[in-house]
Amino acid sequence: MTAQVTGAAGTVRRGRGLVPLALLLALCLGVGAVGAAITAGPVKTWYPTLAKPAATPPDWLFPPVWTALYVLMAVAMWRVLRVAGFARARPAFGLFLLQLALNLAWSWIFFGEQQIGTALVEILALLAAIFATMLVFERHDRLAAALLIPYALWVGFAAWLTAAIWRLNGG
Repeated sequence: MTAQVTGAAGTVRRGRGLVPLALLLALCLGVGAVGAAITAGPVKTWYPTLAKPAATPPDWLFPPVWTALYVLMAVAMWRVLRVAGFARARPAFGLFLLQLALNLAWSWIFFGEQQIGTALVEILALLAAIFATMLVFERHDRLAAALLIPYALWVGFAAWLTAAIWRLNGG
C-alpha cells in the first residue's frame, strides 16, 4: 500500500520507496567504484609525478568525499522520483544519468587517458550538467536540488584543480 502526503514539495508517495533508493545508491556507488578502479593505478604512478597547486587535497580525502557525494546524489534523485513519479521525472532522470556519465568520463579522461586538457573541457561540461540537473530537480523538490550543492562545489573545486594542474604541467 502506498500513502500520499502533500507538502511544500508537492505530493510525496510514501511506502515502497526504499527499493528505488537502494537501486539509485547501487547505481551511484557503482559508478564511484568504476571510477575508483580507473584511478587506482594512475593515482599511484602517474599522478604523483604531476606538478600540483598547494591547495591540492591529500589523496586519502577523495574516497570519503566521493562516497558522501554519491549518496547525496542518489538521495536527491530518489526524492524527485518520490514527488514526481517516474513519468514526470523523466527529464530530471535523464539529466541525472548524463551528469553521472560525465562524472565517470572525467575519471577515464584524466586518469585513464592522462589527457589533462581534455579533462578540463569535460569537467566544465560536467559542471554545466550538474547545474542543469539542479534546476530541473528544483522544479520538483527544493531539498533534492540543495542536496546537489556540495557536489557542485566539489566539482567546481575539481575544475579549478584540473585547470591548475594543466597549467603547471605545460598546458
